[in-house]
Amino acid sequence: MLHLIDKKKKIIIYLLFFFILSTTSGRYIENQKNYVSTINQINVVGLSESDNKKIYNELHNLFYKNILLVGTEEIQKVVNKFNIIEEYSIKKIYPSTININIKPTKFIARLSNNDHIIGENGKLIEDRENNEILPYIFGEFDSQYFLIFTKNITKSKFNFTKFKTLYFFPSNRWDILTNEGILIKLPQGHFSESLNLAYKIIDSNEFKNKNLIDLRVNGHLIIK
Repeated sequence: MLHLIDKKKKIIIYLLFFFILSTTSGRYIENQKNYVSTINQINVVGLSESDNKKIYNELHNLFYKNILLVGTEEIQKVVNKFNIIEEYSIKKIYPSTININIKPTKFIARLSNNDHIIGENGKLIEDRENNEILPYIFGEFDSQYFLIFTKNITKSKFNFTKFKTLYFFPSNRWDILTNEGILIKLPQGHFSESLNLAYKIIDSNEFKNKNLIDLRVNGHLIIK
């Protein structure tokens, strides 16, 4: 009888010991999984070395967070602060890497104060060191309105490399001076159609040595 009780005690002890080992092992495996899934590498490519580094530094607080718990919105919030970006992609490489591939916006014009450049995305980019030859823009305008204007130029036969200066007026009208010294006065709307007409006039031998194309009044054309 005593031998049977001792045997039961041993079985209970073995079971308790096995349970403790199983729990400890389970916790160890779970901890290992959490460690392996933490972010330990962020790659930012596509911009200049200094701009890539700026974005990388802004994302530094993501290190050692669980990659499964980090949403793309958290990364987008940081990346969207940089006006130089046209578009980008975010890719999680499990278990611990985030890759951010960026396409920079194209520089299309420079503000008259020379401190900011306007990107094709319609955003202002502070860049005092850029020496690229770009047309100058005079006047105060809304960035979204300028984006619409830019799309109209893209639809036309012109592009920004053909322009020397652009003047914006409070009446939502533009004057454009080409590199050849021809001043194009645009109406308040129908930009792409008006620009195509101006292009046709400039390209025609019939209107050589003219330096003014006035399209401000609908249905009227003045050439000087």
